[in-house]
Amino acid sequence: MKRFHIALAVADLDASIADYSKRLGQPPQALVYGIYAMWRTDSLNFSIRQQPEKAGQICQLGFEDDAVQGFTSSTDVNGIAWERFSTLEQDLQIIATFGVPVHPAVERDLIRN
Repeated sequence: MKRFHIALAVADLDASIADYSKRLGQPPQALVYGIYAMWRTDSLNFSIRQQPEKAGQICQLGFEDDAVQGFTSSTDVNGIAWERFSTLEQDLQIIATFGVPVHPAVERDLIRN
């Protein structure tokens, strides 16, 4: 599976999660409260991080590609970071950078029980 990746800085994580969940038609697959959320669709890997001072700016672009081994990053002529990584490598990067995410659907089920 290969997905285009885009990461944005947002001013308000909770408001952005509500907005982007509606736009993408699903809740995020990973959530680190107050910091980070990430959605995976068939063709898109979309993440947001709370950085009010940079709201609306692209953090990085790239590709999630399970045929790739490891994690690479390079900067294009406009200063934008482009990353290439497998699903597993991104999950490990999320944990290393933001902490262990929760899956919103799993968390809802735990709260109900």
